[in-house]
Amino acid sequence: MKTNNKAIALFAWVIMACVGIIATGVEAASYKIRSGDVLRVEVLEDESINRDVLVGPDGSISVPLVGVISVSGNTLTEASSRLAGALAPNFANTPNVLVSLRERNSTSGGSVSRKVYVIGEVNKPGYVDVDRNTTLLQALALAGGVTDFAAVKRIQLRRVSGGSETVYRFDYSKVLDGVSNVGTSAVTGGDVIVVPTRRLFE
Repeated sequence: MKTNNKAIALFAWVIMACVGIIATGVEAASYKIRSGDVLRVEVLEDESINRDVLVGPDGSISVPLVGVISVSGNTLTEASSRLAGALAPNFANTPNVLVSLRERNSTSGGSVSRKVYVIGEVNKPGYVDVDRNTTLLQALALAGGVTDFAAVKRIQLRRVSGGSETVYRFDYSKVLDGVSNVGTSAVTGGDVIVVPTRRLFE
């Protein structure tokens, strides 16, 4: 009975994927992923991995059991294949992975960024609009908070200034315990908050 249910689920999933591909047409098939895009990752064999992910400035996304993987310049089909291959060691058989385009990067060139990008293990990856009073904790809250897969002791704030990047690391658990006040630090447009995936036994 379980086998039949799984076969039916697989069939339905494939049909939905096909319908999505047909609906988006040739453009979706040839679209090249770029930084700032929001992708939907779905794995039939493990729904806990399913999530929206933001393509970071370096062209990579963060996915549980895989960690950080570069997808910039790939088509959606190529990204699906790459993720399936990266996830394969964690499954008895290569999993069925579907990557779709949830939101295209609409940042126009030449504009002053007032966006902070939040990527990795947060509930709503993407960007948040900020002003000079927005704090690090507020930016994380706007991103829906961290997920159960988050490595809370290794969260990063990445800031580019003068052509070079500075990486600030902080322990989110200490902020929540009131031991550290780094959460009150102000963020600025263009900052990237990275919430890494927790390692095994971390």
